[in-house]
Amino acid sequence: MMKGGLGGLMKQAQQMQANMKKAQDELAKVEVEGQAASGMVKVTMTCAHEVRRIKLDDSVMDDKDMLEDLIVAAMNDAVKQVAAMTKEKMGGFGAGLNLPPGMSLPF
Repeated sequence: MMKGGLGGLMKQAQQMQANMKKAQDELAKVEVEGQAASGMVKVTMTCAHEVRRIKLDDSVMDDKDMLEDLIVAAMNDAVKQVAAMTKEKMGGFGAGLNLPPGMSLPF
């Protein structure tokens, strides 16, 4: 009986792994947009952290140092949005595992 239980558990784990892979593949196609300076600098990034485009308002082109800071801020905003989207989409995978408090799956 123990062997059947372990086999069932392994089958569940394999199914969960396949479902997670599918969700990750779908997330890799999702784009988010990070912004800085009220949208004067925009960074579009996939949930696989691939930067697709950067849009700059003409008004930020005169100050190189400020522009660099705004690009960093927009990138960081996009990364935060990716993390939130990933947590939202992948959070359900750990729900049935009864993990100890403070422990979570690495997404």
